[in-house]
Amino acid sequence: MVKTNPTQAESKAHAHARKLILEAKHHDPFSFLGIHETHENGQYVQRSFLPDAKSVSLKLNGAWVTLEKTHNHGLYEVVSNTAIPSPCLLKVETESGSYETHDPYSFSATLTQDELYLYGEGRLKLAYKTLGAHIMTVQGVTGVRFAVWAPNAERVSVIGNFNNWDGRVHSMRSHGSSGVWDIFIPNLTTSDLYKFEMRNRHTGAVIVKTDPYGFEFEQRPGTSAKISTCHHEWKDQKWMEARKHCDWLHAPFNCYEVHLGSWQLNAKGHFLTYRELAKSLVSHVAAMGYTHVELMPISEHPLAESWGYQTTGYFGVTNRFGTPDDLRYMIDAFHQANIGVILDWVPGHFPKDDWALARYDGTALYEHEDPRLGEHQDWGTYIFNYGRKEVSNFLISNAHFWLNEFHIDGLRVDAVASMLYLDYSRKAGEWLPNKYGGRENLDAIEFFKQLNIMVGEDFSGALTIAEESTAWPMVSRPVYLGGLGFNMKWNMGWMNDTLAYIENDPVHRRYHHDKLTFGQIYAYSENFVLPFSHDEVVHGKHSLLDKMPGDAWQKFANLRLLTTYQMTMPGKKLNFMGNEIGQGREWNVNSSIDWHLLNETYPGHEWHKGIQQTHTDLNHLYKTLPALHTLDFEHQGFEWIDCHDTEQSIVSYIRRGLDSNFVIIVLNFTPVLRTQYRIGVPQAGAYHEIFNSDATCYGGSNQGNAGDLNTEAIAWMHHGQSISITLPPLAGIVLQLR
Repeated sequence: MVKTNPTQAESKAHAHARKLILEAKHHDPFSFLGIHETHENGQYVQRSFLPDAKSVSLKLNGAWVTLEKTHNHGLYEVVSNTAIPSPCLLKVETESGSYETHDPYSFSATLTQDELYLYGEGRLKLAYKTLGAHIMTVQGVTGVRFAVWAPNAERVSVIGNFNNWDGRVHSMRSHGSSGVWDIFIPNLTTSDLYKFEMRNRHTGAVIVKTDPYGFEFEQRPGTSAKISTCHHEWKDQKWMEARKHCDWLHAPFNCYEVHLGSWQLNAKGHFLTYRELAKSLVSHVAAMGYTHVELMPISEHPLAESWGYQTTGYFGVTNRFGTPDDLRYMIDAFHQANIGVILDWVPGHFPKDDWALARYDGTALYEHEDPRLGEHQDWGTYIFNYGRKEVSNFLISNAHFWLNEFHIDGLRVDAVASMLYLDYSRKAGEWLPNKYGGRENLDAIEFFKQLNIMVGEDFSGALTIAEESTAWPMVSRPVYLGGLGFNMKWNMGWMNDTLAYIENDPVHRRYHHDKLTFGQIYAYSENFVLPFSHDEVVHGKHSLLDKMPGDAWQKFANLRLLTTYQMTMPGKKLNFMGNEIGQGREWNVNSSIDWHLLNETYPGHEWHKGIQQTHTDLNHLYKTLPALHTLDFEHQGFEWIDCHDTEQSIVSYIRRGLDSNFVIIVLNFTPVLRTQYRIGVPQAGAYHEIFNSDATCYGGSNQGNAGDLNTEAIAWMHHGQSISITLPPLAGIVLQLR
């Protein structure tokens, strides 16, 4: 080793660089720390900053060489006449012992120009494999590569339990105009916690943030990200292969919406884990006959009362129920039971927590600066800036992440209407028009199109479903035809009309009959899902059972009738947990579904069992009868027999399948038994009753039609043949030709 005599200019530059390193202000720490060749005299210098070290040695030519301490706060340096190997191995002596490590500043950059270019263009679909924290081997050394986007930072550092949360120690490499920073730190483990500390280049303010691309986080109330890796071996190959070839347009789709934290608690009142849910929830959904389960948001979120809709870790699996591998295990179990998994996804807004995405590098980075564009007034959150390519890339990459890494079968996209309209829930003067003077959010529209194109191209058989509450056209039509590209759309109009109708006392329903029939005017303009979701049973809206009018018997009869109507009308289906047992109280995020209602011995408990059996039988009927699902989206699958019997509040209709098979549905929305009620039928023969919501097993009065119903050559309701039936009170029946 040798010492050199630097020039006065060199000394001044080095002194300034040392000062910036010690003050954690250096924009380019790799230009000073690590290995550098001094071109004037052909020597090499290695500099390290280790504030907790007592001494530092470098492995060179098989021997340990001691570095000179050039500053009391932990700067060490050695100069060599021979090349110093990269990466260089250091031995560090501290008060508590010694350890060996490779110097992070002696590794070459691992981000490629292609990655940085595509990210800047908004086209890096696998951004989650570039940004964030990733265990990898670089130049023969295993460690973690950290990368983060913070274009308005003067300096960015990784801080964690491995460096005493000291922002001076692991300052990151800047990748220029891309705004991306990275550093490779060897010898870290999956038990290590980390955040990013950054200094804003405009204000000098120091900010500490969690990782936007973090895969795992510490337990609440902590907010640090956790180094994570995947060890799960998937066993759902049969399901995934079949999904590629599924004709989803004509397949049954009946979804059970679940909030994992309140579906069921254990005996101690604690959450069930993902692995426990892989047994209990999967078996429940399978036994009930649902084809899919929809998970309310499971991305990491700090507040349970947000139900997961205010996400702080978009790539992080909430640890309330276990690890990311535990979640994979649960999804795998669903697939092995032939049940698809839909994820409730929230790209519309994010919370203002100061440790998460909000003003990430000290500026409005993921959101708009102007609150007329960037703040969601209803929810007190920020709105994503979809026009910024790195932001749309973040969201599309997040969708790719869930579909790819967790084998999710589809995304239900929350609050689409709030994203499409610039004036959503805003008064005049509180919003800014687009460049054409309109209210449409052009950037959000383009985002949806690119999202749906990506899903269609990369994940055959996966679905996207829009929760969109307005009359925006062609939401579920392909992008190449001018649509937004979603596969399906929630039919909020049908839901609102149906509930508004059935909440009326039966004596008044005759005056609102159009609410039952109006939906058929637009039923095939989109690929609709008929939802009774969590939004209908919270915030004082009452449970579905409690919405029903009348005494206890009538409430349960109305609920069975409502379920029959939903399950036999055109459109795919969704029901929120608790609906299937007729829970009497509203959903409470902090308590379990009232499963005890199925086990009580007081009079009336059998009605809850009856509701569950109604759902089970209708689910299986919907799934196994092609007439009830193959033409859900096409007008050929539905025909009114009679939609004009307002005085008796009765509707009757035909559902047809692709193979021309059909069933007849008749619904009586009054508590009056109708005998010898005649309906026209499309074909002569003997009909029999295959479902009756008034059956004893459902808690009904057991009125109905035993044996064959033979047609008569009596023209009725535009049909040449007709049958005379018994129509139970507040009930629906399904008839099939033998």
